[in-house]
Amino acid sequence: MPSKFSDTLFQLVHSLEKSEKRHFKLYIKRSSAKEELKIIQLFDVLDKLTEYDENLILKKMSGITKTQLANLKTHLYKQLLASLRLLKLADNIDLQLSEHLDEARILYNKGLKIQALRILERAKEMARANQKFNTLVQIISLEKKIETLHITRSTTDKTADLANEALEISSHIDRVTRLSNLALLLYRWYVLHGHSRNEEDEKEVNQFFKEYLPKDMNAVNGFYEKLYLYQSYCWYAFIRQDFLMYYRYSQKWIDLYDESPQMLAIETGHYIKGMHNLLNAHFDLRNFQKFEIALKKFEAFEKTEIAQAHDNFRTHTSIYINSAKLNQHLMRGTFKEGLVLIPEIEAKLNEYAVFVDRHRILVFRYKFASLYFGSGQYSRALDYLQEIINGSQDLRIDLQCYARLMHLMSHFELGNFELMESLTKSVYRYMSKMKNLTVVEEEIFRFLKVSFGLPRTALKTELEKLLQKIKHLEKNRHETRAFAYLDVISWIESKVQNKTMSEVIYEKYKKAKQRNY
Repeated sequence: MPSKFSDTLFQLVHSLEKSEKRHFKLYIKRSSAKEELKIIQLFDVLDKLTEYDENLILKKMSGITKTQLANLKTHLYKQLLASLRLLKLADNIDLQLSEHLDEARILYNKGLKIQALRILERAKEMARANQKFNTLVQIISLEKKIETLHITRSTTDKTADLANEALEISSHIDRVTRLSNLALLLYRWYVLHGHSRNEEDEKEVNQFFKEYLPKDMNAVNGFYEKLYLYQSYCWYAFIRQDFLMYYRYSQKWIDLYDESPQMLAIETGHYIKGMHNLLNAHFDLRNFQKFEIALKKFEAFEKTEIAQAHDNFRTHTSIYINSAKLNQHLMRGTFKEGLVLIPEIEAKLNEYAVFVDRHRILVFRYKFASLYFGSGQYSRALDYLQEIINGSQDLRIDLQCYARLMHLMSHFELGNFELMESLTKSVYRYMSKMKNLTVVEEEIFRFLKVSFGLPRTALKTELEKLLQKIKHLEKNRHETRAFAYLDVISWIESKVQNKTMSEVIYEKYKKAKQRNY
């Protein structure tokens, strides 16, 4: 059976809301052509299917050959996009600007040059007001073409202004391009490698960052230039585990929307991603109160019309809020309460399967495993860890490594000592090969190698030694990766103090809250 979401048309049909389906039916029924009636039939068949199955479609649409089906699918896809374009036009600045450009080109081709210029002038005002400079380039390009080829009675001052305007926008777009490239490539580096593993990684990231920064940094201005600059600094800081810098630039990212509130409806996706990063920064710094304030703000935003206006916005707001809720339980130590959220989140991930990338699913599995590990349900933790280990090997080397380490520690907790010797060697070799061994991991492996079969009193002594060796590294930036992925310190303290890991972390959380009051 083919994958549920293997067909692009099937994906599109199943992404539609009721209002969008209703609009499509009304839009297409304006034509009574035989072919149009067939695509409605195809639409209805696809809408009722739970999985894409071409043989079943052919069976339900009797008299249609495989070749005809392919042609109908292409036609239906185009008509769906045309219907959606009409429906979404009033709510989307990009679509409105595109329509103005299309109208201006049509009028120009009809020889109505002055009318075309009037439409372009209105489009230019709209593009400037909404900082759509890429579209502005196209508008000015068409203006210049008309002014160059025809006598339009424009003043010489206007044509000079047009030339200067084109140069100014060209410089702006060059900076936006360089900064957006930098943000994108840094994010790609993180998705592939995770946090910097050593000084060699950090040197590589530093050099890369400096090379891509625009030379004319003093000229950086406007919403988009600042947005991509702050994003670049966010990823740069996050990769290097400079969580304070990460927090500062995440906050600057969100503050941009307070300075330009009209951009919230235009660049909603970037706002959602910014809130996700701000919450992650508070999580990494254990800013408990600020985390709670930001989460409430994000949950309030989720209920707004802007957040509900778009499939991507609804999906990613839901995903990031659920991720934040899991993080809240992880940093409070309320693991069992966090477990209650897992079935609902898994149901959401299945519902949003067509929209969710492999990287995001990988992160959720690791968080689920962490909650089960922290609550002492090690067998359930192993289920999720096994999915990571057997799954995407090309993403997040860091998660692959720490999933294996948590997998090893889960077997230790379960007393599966017959597996421990060979498993310890295997995980050590893997992490060494991936250059993911810091002093903390080395000490954990040393402890695990000597722990097999030790009596309880001797085991406690070894754990106390391990705690002394790594406790002072908790604030070391090059060693914090291990603590960010797996709270080893609290795990060891729970063993030494004869408490649950949940109790140890919750006590730290309460003390931190009291200090902040």
